[in-house]
Amino acid sequence: MDDTSTTRSTDAARLPSYKLLACAAVAGAMLVAGALRDDHPPQPSPTQPWASSAQSAPDRAPQSTGIEPLPPADPVRLMIPAAGVNAPLTRVELNDAGALRPPPGDEPGLAGWYGDGTAPGQTGTAITVGHVDTPAGPGVFYRLGALTKGDTIDVVREDRRTAVFTVDAVELHAKSDFPDEKVYGEADRPELRVITCGGDYSPSTGYQSNIVVYATLSAVK
Repeated sequence: MDDTSTTRSTDAARLPSYKLLACAAVAGAMLVAGALRDDHPPQPSPTQPWASSAQSAPDRAPQSTGIEPLPPADPVRLMIPAAGVNAPLTRVELNDAGALRPPPGDEPGLAGWYGDGTAPGQTGTAITVGHVDTPAGPGVFYRLGALTKGDTIDVVREDRRTAVFTVDAVELHAKSDFPDEKVYGEADRPELRVITCGGDYSPSTGYQSNIVVYATLSAVK
């Protein structure tokens, strides 16, 4: 999932030029029209149903959680106990084509955070991404599709606070019909998206879908 590779690329989070200009000024600015792409064979395991268990859920009506939003602070670690994730976070940015750069392909255990968007815990939609697998083996989000509603996600921040998110839904979206506004759109409360590749795999076009985890801030430690 390295956009400089001749064999793997990403078409995630493509923004028109006016959206790029707005990103610095608008918390949770939309990352539009696309999803992550991994162009290498999947490595399925019966104990890691990252693709088959992901199910779509109805749109949720925004509502207050009663948790005070946090000020900006870079996230440094992502922990998802139900998916076996305890990973450092690195800042990822958009390339010249307006696509979100994934974490380096030679570091499969690393997760990425869109650093020009919302910080996890702030009001808005924070975006995290990672590989489902790499040529070296399973990626950081290999078991992401095993998550279910009510599971928790901890994001440790540089300010030594931990933003705790509760999973609202896990959805499998075809790349040909990716719901950009739903996934990347602004929110009036602190929300988190965790995104990786999933679904069927084609040798010519890579994974056909994306797994998207939707979560809402539920506690601060």
